[in-house]
Amino acid sequence: MAQSLPGQRPAQKQAFRGSGGLPVVVVGAGPYGLSVAAHLRGAGVPVRVFGEVLGSWRHAMATGMFLKSTPAATDLSAPEPGGRLADFRRVHGEPELTELTPIPCEVFVRYGQWFQKQYVGEVDPARVVAVVRDGAAFAVHLDDGQQLTAAAVVVATGLNGLAHIPGELRALAPQEPGPDALVSHTSHHTDLSRYAGRRVAVIGGGQSALESAALLHEAGAAVQVLVRERRVLWGRTPDLARPWIQRLAQPASPLGTGWILAAVCKAPGGVRQLPAPARLLLFTRALGPSGGWWLRERVEGVVPVRTSCRVTGAVADAGAVRLELGGPAGGPETLAVDHVLAATGYRLDLDAVPFLSDAVRTAVACVPGTKAPHLNGAFESSVPGLYFTGSLAAPMFGPMMRFVAGTQYAATRIARHAATAP
Repeated sequence: MAQSLPGQRPAQKQAFRGSGGLPVVVVGAGPYGLSVAAHLRGAGVPVRVFGEVLGSWRHAMATGMFLKSTPAATDLSAPEPGGRLADFRRVHGEPELTELTPIPCEVFVRYGQWFQKQYVGEVDPARVVAVVRDGAAFAVHLDDGQQLTAAAVVVATGLNGLAHIPGELRALAPQEPGPDALVSHTSHHTDLSRYAGRRVAVIGGGQSALESAALLHEAGAAVQVLVRERRVLWGRTPDLARPWIQRLAQPASPLGTGWILAAVCKAPGGVRQLPAPARLLLFTRALGPSGGWWLRERVEGVVPVRTSCRVTGAVADAGAVRLELGGPAGGPETLAVDHVLAATGYRLDLDAVPFLSDAVRTAVACVPGTKAPHLNGAFESSVPGLYFTGSLAAPMFGPMMRFVAGTQYAATRIARHAATAP
């Protein structure tokens, strides 16, 4: 049985049948990595976790941001009761949050750090630079020169390295954007106040775009939002006392109301059983861009938003950017700004997971029409012992995997399979 670490609850008594007692390596210490590690430890599986606890939440989100999800949809998954966000708040004498209380990112970060101490134990901040197949096991190389052998590897790196900047802007976006970059992605920033007094165009119509625009405006930037869609969509203010007939017609789920969302949240495994074209349609169409209900008053009528507006080109011009815009209302026009902030989402691409060796990466079968891994019901890829979770699993298991709410489903299945693997 694995030994409990300081501050960690005792592991359950269960034999681990992995390769010679070698550890399972979890790459990533975000919500999915921590949840998988907690369940592995709870099953008595030796595990090593690499990464920075809630690193993306600390370094890829601007100060002042809130979670779009409700409190009930932000619980990490522990192997026993007591690890919910509400439990964390109660332990620290903080009031319980409701659906009418937007959750500050800093609260979620504190919750994740508490969860790690309670259920995971040590997280090694070393960066994994290579995962190489080594017989029936894996050789895992770290940036400090160390190497270890793992029975299995769980890739839980979230959206790191997957930020998407459209081709029209890419030539002006450096690989490592600095303070003078003309184009950047929202995930590159923790402080948007640097753009105070400057002209900024935000590209996108989802939560990241709209909240970034609000923060930029409140910091004193001259900001406007450019949205391809004909209108901006906003979430509905939660009704905590919905009549039963409405609850029946539009059941609630962690991702919103409606039978389709309720079904994909209740049964991610059922999504995996759908024909590939149906899965791909669900992946690309479900949960389009929208803003949180609580954000609307900070944007609508406050920040200029141009809808049906598409960026067709961008050129540098004397330290600024000249955007070429197109739309159905008239001919092309130009817009001069000091900076372009791309809130244009992420592309799921195995080629952007840099630590997988070429041999391992090419051996991973992909979902048709994507560069995301094809996974079995336990989130294992076509390479035995190599698991993927979080957003990279969304094309197989549906939109739940793009949110914290999917941690329980994924973590329980990965841990169970890894604990009983020969």
